[in-house]
Amino acid sequence: MSRQPGPLFALCLASVALIGPLSIHIYLPMIPAVKAGLALSDALAQLTFSVSMLGLSVSTLFWGSLSDRRGRRPVILMGLCLFLAGSVACALAPNVESLVLGRLVQAVGAGAGAALVRTIARDAYGPERMVKAIAYLTMFYTLGPMIAPVAGGALTDLFGWRSVFGFSFVAGAAIAFGAWRVIYETRPPTPAGAAPAGNPLRDYAALFADLRFSCFVVQTGANTAAFLVAASATSFLMKETLNRSASEFGLWFLLFPFGYLLGNFCSSRIGARAANEPMVLAGSLLALAAILVQAGVLASGRLEPLAIFAPCFFITFAQGISLPYAQAGAIGAIPRIAGTAAGVGVFVQNMMGAVFTQIYGLLADGTVQPILWVTVACGLLGVAAAIPPAALRLKRTATRV
Repeated sequence: MSRQPGPLFALCLASVALIGPLSIHIYLPMIPAVKAGLALSDALAQLTFSVSMLGLSVSTLFWGSLSDRRGRRPVILMGLCLFLAGSVACALAPNVESLVLGRLVQAVGAGAGAALVRTIARDAYGPERMVKAIAYLTMFYTLGPMIAPVAGGALTDLFGWRSVFGFSFVAGAAIAFGAWRVIYETRPPTPAGAAPAGNPLRDYAALFADLRFSCFVVQTGANTAAFLVAASATSFLMKETLNRSASEFGLWFLLFPFGYLLGNFCSSRIGARAANEPMVLAGSLLALAAILVQAGVLASGRLEPLAIFAPCFFITFAQGISLPYAQAGAIGAIPRIAGTAAGVGVFVQNMMGAVFTQIYGLLADGTVQPILWVTVACGLLGVAAAIPPAALRLKRTATRV
């Protein structure tokens, strides 16, 4: 008899999703402090952020595939232990090389949660409730981006940037204990006589041969990249151009997760009543519109916090609408390798985020021009990826009629 997930299971599973913000978002307000403390260039300071995106995204390929073969629970616990070790290494890092290495270990551990939270939700709640489960999980996840930058900014101003990693360790330890106590194994048992698990490379090839899967994961990557470029760029603009504190940045940053939270709420209410493809396209078009508005406002020379952050609210609102549908469509592409699909999806999502944020870091020159060009490129790519699945669905509907 299969176990039924209760409220405590849902709470602990959602808390594992907070590991990502403890690795990514909490670091945003401290980038200028790390740059000053270790005497880094803009590109090297940006590397200490983007390396975490790189480590998280690459590791999800390993974690997702491993969970299809060894189970979800041991993989989650292993990742949480790595996250704790990386947090300690970052707190004690004497130089930028040690910090980059610690950030990498921390992010690799966080990748397990990023890859498997949605897979475990699919296992536990079933495909018919997957969109709603993912929407509610991501609504809870937004607490991380809401709390993490505020906490990171306050800790940086009060106690220095190293204290932020101490906070990450304490919070991560509490999450790891809850996961160990409550989260049970959800991987469906292999049917008697079934063939053993296939080669991961063949699984990856099968996934990318599916046009809908490929488009969905690229769309999530483009939207995530737009958000992360905007988030990291606003950190530099607030500190170095407008001379605002890390704490003030953390407060303005709340507009990002508030938009995401509202978008997720809309997705949770709509649920399975709408198909994946049109919802993904709608979110992509709205994100591009918000990006173009932000580009126009900043290009006009109106450089103030409200002009910087207000469009970001609508960028993340659009992401909150499209992301649950895109992830549900990608994870459900080939059910027997749902863990691998989730891992590949998170890999593409975060790899694109890492690449575009590092591109921004290389182009950064103290003006608003780099953020305009990079975010517009992300918005256009998101729309381009959302169009083929929507067109295929429209064609299928017309054929049936």
